[in-house]
Amino acid sequence: MTLTIGEAAPEFELPDTEGAMWASRDSAPATVVVFTCNHCPYALAWHDRIAQAARDYADQGVRFLAINSNDAERYPRDSYEAMRQRVAAEDWPMPYLHDATQEVARTYEAEKTPHLFVLDAESRLRYAGAPDADYDDPALRAQWLRDALDAVLAGVEPARPQTRAVGCSIKWKP
Repeated sequence: MTLTIGEAAPEFELPDTEGAMWASRDSAPATVVVFTCNHCPYALAWHDRIAQAARDYADQGVRFLAINSNDAERYPRDSYEAMRQRVAAEDWPMPYLHDATQEVARTYEAEKTPHLFVLDAESRLRYAGAPDADYDDPALRAQWLRDALDAVLAGVEPARPQTRAVGCSIKWKP
């Protein structure tokens, strides 16, 4: 199955770094699902821009859910404990969820870190792809993500509903 723009996104429930459970079906005018990790240079380069977007859209009720689905056995920097340490050391404006089974990444067909999915209030996919055009240019401010959120919040289709995700591949378990 291919997740396409306009379709209902798969539901999930995952624990954050404190053990609290987060469900994708919880009501919000928009939800951003971000597949990310601790070690990928692309994910790290885009992290501050995504985090700033989470802060900027919080007062509009937009939820950001960061998910780490990488194989922690082969990539210990992406272990649950490493996730906990990172959140404790940094200012995270969103929960960092652990997808230990990789089931959520598979159902979303996430390919990269980061790979973003913007859902509307009915949990329908409205944008999928990269935060902006260049991981190496902070001045871009996650503009593709912001454009998609602005459209969803205004009740219209994003002008650019899909872009190519750029980053490290999801580290799948053998």
